[in-house]
Amino acid sequence: MGNYRSRLDIVADILLVASRRAKKTQIMYQANLSYKLLNKYLSETRKAYLIRFKRKERCYVLTSKGLEFLEKYKDYSRRNKHAEKRLNDVSVKRKVLEELCSNR
Repeated sequence: MGNYRSRLDIVADILLVASRRAKKTQIMYQANLSYKLLNKYLSETRKAYLIRFKRKERCYVLTSKGLEFLEKYKDYSRRNKHAEKRLNDVSVKRKVLEELCSNR
């Protein structure tokens, strides 16, 4: 089964690319998005003031709010991975207990 990215993961990927001043195609390829999803998320991130388009340079850049999002996302991502690992450990232990109390 594939490992799908959440909305927050996609936004973070876009912001990470935009933090290096990126053109639309660079964001699409480096964030691994289809053209349709790219347009959807660029619109959302611009409306949320996470990125902005610099007309003269013809590129997207991170705003201070976008930088704040990335900093908070790093902490969230680290904690989320830790929590998922703990939940997986608990699930494995529950399965062992279920097997021990079955009458097979």
